[in-house]
Amino acid sequence: MELGRWLIVLGLVLVFLGAVLYFFPRLFAWFGHLPGDIRIERDGVYIFVPLTSMLVISVLLTLFLNLLAYLLALFAGSGR
Repeated sequence: MELGRWLIVLGLVLVFLGAVLYFFPRLFAWFGHLPGDIRIERDGVYIFVPLTSMLVISVLLTLFLNLLAYLLALFAGSGR
């Protein structure tokens, strides 16, 4: 029962993120264009390695997930 609820929440979050990317594509126009992102184009070969963009995404996700874990632990400890 609990797994089903989490899957529904995850699905709603993915739908929300998809809608944001669809209706506001300029919001993430920076992705892949940061200093440190490697782009190589030669004779029909295109190689793209978004090192800096992935570092930024990793830091943001880590901060968000730690904040979420902290808040869940806080609410679980308060007896709610």
